[in-house]
Amino acid sequence: MNGAGGTNGGINRFVLGLVMFVAGAYLLLNAIHVNFHFGSRIYGYQGYSVTSGMIMIPFMIGVGMLFFSARNPIAWIVTFGSLAILIVGVISSTQFTLRSMTAFELILILVLFVGGLGLFLSSFRSFSS
Repeated sequence: MNGAGGTNGGINRFVLGLVMFVAGAYLLLNAIHVNFHFGSRIYGYQGYSVTSGMIMIPFMIGVGMLFFSARNPIAWIVTFGSLAILIVGVISSTQFTLRSMTAFELILILVLFVGGLGLFLSSFRSFSS
């Protein structure tokens, strides 16, 4: 009888590893706080800074140009360029912090996460009976 991935690696290792990995991933992601500090300075160079509001100006100009003439390639470049910069600004202003926890909780989360991943991946290997 074949196990995980068509090998005889063992369906028990597959299920146990998957359950451990999912539990560890859930606990790890549940312990992370996400903060946003969008709206302040995004980019700066030699004392000059670009804020998120400044990025909206070329975006609005690009949208206006698109409504005026959708065949204008500069309008598309300005619109999607400023939109890309805006998305990069949002992502770069995201801060992740780990909540306060005991060493036991952190070790338990890491053992579940990494140990489950190891068991899950080892189930795809062939084991001789």
